[in-house]
Amino acid sequence: MLEHGGEGESGGREESRSTVMPVPVPTPRLVNPQLATGTVLAFDFGKKFTGVAVGEASVGMAHPLGLITAESNAARMNAIAALVVEWEPGFLVVGLPLSMDGSEHELTRRCRRFARQLESRFRLPVRLVDERLSSAAAEQVLRSVGKGGRKYKLQAHQVSAQIILQNHFDDPGST
Repeated sequence: MLEHGGEGESGGREESRSTVMPVPVPTPRLVNPQLATGTVLAFDFGKKFTGVAVGEASVGMAHPLGLITAESNAARMNAIAALVVEWEPGFLVVGLPLSMDGSEHELTRRCRRFARQLESRFRLPVRLVDERLSSAAAEQVLRSVGKGGRKYKLQAHQVSAQIILQNHFDDPGST
């Protein structure tokens, strides 16, 4: 289940199409993420919550989109499938959690598996981006706009996904 953040925001595109015939979903095409333009979805993967952000590669600007609250892999992938159909991204970005010294740990391995599953299921390139300190930065951003503390803790996941995606746009060659 995707929950959209923010008060009074739609959190996504509004449908303006009104057709009788279903429009076929285009077959995703493989693109070079270094050269891509178009929509990009980013994920801050967690065991319980996955933050989601969206951005436009040609503009290089990321925005928080929502929070996937599904704990099971199947439910999480179904929520992501709905986002892929809605936003039609050219590629995906997944935050890669590393220890401060750059070493990998159990959540790093789970994120790598999550990225492989995304790539396999949606046939889209997936870019792994170092997410060290993105959660702390997200909490700081929220505090700076008066949304700090426990009441807004869940919003930190989608802001963290936004920071991960923005980091990719700012330095697409980094991992």
